[in-house]
Amino acid sequence: MTTEDRVIDSLESVLVPAVQRSIVGMNLVREVTVNNGSVTIGLASTGLVPGAQDWIRDKACEAVRDLPEVQEVVVEYSAVEAKDLNQIGNIIAIMSGKGGVGKSLVTSLAAVGLRRQGLEVGILDADITGPSIPRMFGIKGAPSGNESGLLPVPTKTGIEVMSINLILPSEDDAVIWRGPLIGSAIKQFGEEVLWGKLDYLLIDLPPGTADAPLTVLQSFPVSGVVIVFTPQDLTAMIVRKAVRMAQTMEKPVLGVVENMAHLYVPEIDKKIELFGPSRAHEMARAASAPLLGQLPIDPALAKLCDEGRVEVYDGDIVRQLGEALAKAAAVKVP
Repeated sequence: MTTEDRVIDSLESVLVPAVQRSIVGMNLVREVTVNNGSVTIGLASTGLVPGAQDWIRDKACEAVRDLPEVQEVVVEYSAVEAKDLNQIGNIIAIMSGKGGVGKSLVTSLAAVGLRRQGLEVGILDADITGPSIPRMFGIKGAPSGNESGLLPVPTKTGIEVMSINLILPSEDDAVIWRGPLIGSAIKQFGEEVLWGKLDYLLIDLPPGTADAPLTVLQSFPVSGVVIVFTPQDLTAMIVRKAVRMAQTMEKPVLGVVENMAHLYVPEIDKKIELFGPSRAHEMARAASAPLLGQLPIDPALAKLCDEGRVEVYDGDIVRQLGEALAKAAAVKVP
């Protein structure tokens, strides 16, 4: 006997063309009723252009029609705002008190690590004036959508990405905006993008503690913050500023990540600390949070990022970051 649950299970095979995730995973299935062999499926049209709506209707009918005792399938669309469809388990902000420490790199590797665990992951590139996430993942396609929402652009492994660079006519165009416009754009990425059902949404913040980070921490239900730093003398002050901001906004610091910890030279089998001795454990104590990982300076990783292939990096740090971040988010470190 066909039930509502069996119908929903069959709809898992129907993919949204632009993101290659199921209509169930994108949370577009709003209602299913089964009555004497007649099945009615209510779908949200959010982010779907007319051609995609027609295609999904046909595929949904095909998938459900094969179920036992089903004689008729009707698909009905309704307009729903993206923010009312998004179901995100953890929203994690990646931040630092200064620029150039590798927040985008940590965001990317953490997303890859989480994705390799079979989790649904998205990245919101909130660095409006210096976006780099699309380049690291090698994505250039513009997001599609309609008046009720935009669809993120998927990476090769299925990580959903939204960035201002995917909307600009050219990735080299400068975004010359004042703070209020930047804040408005970040809010729109949160409210008008259909993320669907995600386990994690990582937000790559711009440096500092001003408008953009403040907008994210005020406007998003952030589960926690990850602070990125490098082993330099001024690091302690910068980390303390970021920690103080997170505490002021009542957001837990889930952990800290040290980038550029060392350079390994295989010819002499030696680690060279280019920026001085590691301060990882000192910074973890300063943040009262666990050390999630230490990233080396790896020319192979830099090359992959330049080529847009960060997802193929196989360093141990990817697994470590993904596992440590998932553990920290589950514990909800105060």
